[in-house]
Formats: sequence, C-alpha cells, structure tokens
Amino acid sequence: MAQENLSVVLHAKGDLRLETRPVPEPGPNEVLLQMHSVGICGSDVHYWQNGRIGDFVLKKPMVLGHEAAGRVVKVGSAVTHLKPGDRVAIEPGVPREMDEFFKGGQYNLSPTIFFCATPPDDGNLCRYYTHSANFCYKLPDNVTFEEGALIEPLSVGIHACRRAGVTLGSTVLICGAGPIGLVSLLVAKAMGASKVIITDLFAERLGMAKELGADFQLTVKEDDGPQQLAKKVEDTLGAQPQITIECTGVESCIQTALYATRLGGVVMLVGLGAPMATVPLVNAAVREVDIRGVFRYCNTWPMAIAMLSSGKVNVKPLVTHRFPLEQAVQAFETTRQGLGLKVMLKCDENDQSP
Repeated sequence: MAQENLSVVLHAKGDLRLETRPVPEPGPNEVLLQMHSVGICGSDVHYWQNGRIGDFVLKKPMVLGHEAAGRVVKVGSAVTHLKPGDRVAIEPGVPREMDEFFKGGQYNLSPTIFFCATPPDDGNLCRYYTHSANFCYKLPDNVTFEEGALIEPLSVGIHACRRAGVTLGSTVLICGAGPIGLVSLLVAKAMGASKVIITDLFAERLGMAKELGADFQLTVKEDDGPQQLAKKVEDTLGAQPQITIECTGVESCIQTALYATRLGGVVMLVGLGAPMATVPLVNAAVREVDIRGVFRYCNTWPMAIAMLSSGKVNVKPLVTHRFPLEQAVQAFETTRQGLGLKVMLKCDENDQSP
C-alpha cells in the first residue's frame, strides 16, 4: 500500500491545496478505505469560495469531498460485515451519539452528527480515508464506483420524494435542472410519478432532463413573474402539480413553487438560498399547501443501491467530467464555472475507470 495520502485541503476562503497527509489507522468500528471516485458538490465549491455555509464556518484546514466510493483495505478489530477488497459507497453523515433523533430514525437531524467536509469534520477527497463501517455499504458487482459515489446526491432526491409523498400517479413540478433537480426527477419517476415537469434557465440542462425521463421541460426567462410562470406550468401540465420539489433556493422560484402547487399539495424546499425569503405564505396557507424542508437524508443508501442494481435508475449520464486527484484544483474550477453537470475526481492512481 502506497504510504502517501494525497488530500485536497481547504485552508481558508479561496485557498485550496493538494497536500500529503499520513495514512490513517482505522479504529475498532472503522474501515480504512482506498478512495476511488469522489464527486464535487456545489457545497464543496461554496466552502472554497466563501469559507462558510450558514453557521458552518471553516476555522481550520479541512479535507473536502463527501460524495464518495472506495475499496476496503483494512478493517477495525470489531468490524465483521466488511473485509479487505470490498467495494463500498460511503454515507457521509455518522451520528456521534444515540440521541432522540437517532432513536427516532431521523439521525440526520442529530445536532452532533459527524458529516464529511462540514467544518470541522474532514471529508474524503484523498487517497486513503477511515470511516465508520456501519455507514459503508457494500456495492453489488454491477454497480460501479462512480454510481456508488452518486448515491449521495441520489439520496437527496430519495429523501425529498419520500417526504413529499411521491407515489404512483403523482404529478410533480421540479424547479431547477442541476444535479439535485435531475436526481429528484429520476427518483420521482422510479417511485411512480405519472407526469414530471422540470424548469431551468438553461436549455442544455433541460435537454439532459428530457433524456432522463422528464415529461415536460419549461425554459425560464429571467423576467418571468412567479405567477406567470405558475400559469405556464399549469397550462403545460394540464393541471396544477400535486407536488413541487424546489431545488434552486432562489426566492422567485420558491414563490413560483407555492403559486404553482395545487390545493392541498406539497412544496418541498430542497435548494438552499438566502436565510430570509419573501414568499406568498397566506396564498399557500388558505389553499392548504404544505411546505416541507429537507436536511440531507437518512436511511437512503439501501434503497439507492437497490434502485441502481436493478436498473430502475440510471445516474451514469450525470457524470460529464473526470479528473485525476492531482488535477483537483482544475476540477473545482470546472465545477465553479458551471461546466457540465457532475465532475468526478479519480483518487486511485492505478484504477481511473468509472
């Protein structure tokens, strides 16, 4: 095993460095992983550009990366379900204590949770990384490392669709056709949504949405008013959608989501924007439109693996760029510029395959 552990470390706002760190030793309930594929998320870029996201502030150097899959190279003394050579997908959020949220099955809401690449916790954009074995999930032979890494964004879509109540025959509006909008589309269709309409400013993103199964695509113009856009959605769909999944965090899009959703429907707020937003709350209230939030995900990896392995969901087209780990800064720049959809970093020098 190579003893150099090349890592992508954010030292401060705008200061992203490649540096060598020691190869860590796994604790009793951990595994040491040789990382293979790690996707770059918008949040990684946001930390790089701003040094913080909301209340999570970078105060010391932090390894980035949380969309990841790798191979087990060493197991801790108490680990029985994994062995060296196993290919695994990593769930980045690991509860630190068995609090009321953990017990209730909502461990993602545990205030003390460890989460990769959220200050002060290190992520896994490196050659070697240790993680709780209970949050590493074995990949079937027909699921690639890249698909394993994409389970993280896919999980956001699963959690959103579950909380929204997407089921057979649902009609769904998705605002935003970036990676999260597209995985929400894939999951909504897999869960039985009969019609999905998706909106975006960029025609090429809507083209990808069409390829992935969107029934209708609506190009948004900067000067479209929210009510005007809501009317366009209704006219295109033939009725107001029962469920809207808002993936942009943009105030005008949240307004559109509330106006567009039918009486008694559900609006899921997935995208994160400004901390305060002016929205037509009374309009939503008198029409009994439920507004629900999501914070990451919980209990999604087994479902995601089953979806990928069975062929119910195909995430492969989401990966548009690949870079070796040594070119991490260039990869981050590609993501920052909004080129393509998902940029994947390849961390194993000897295996750059998907």
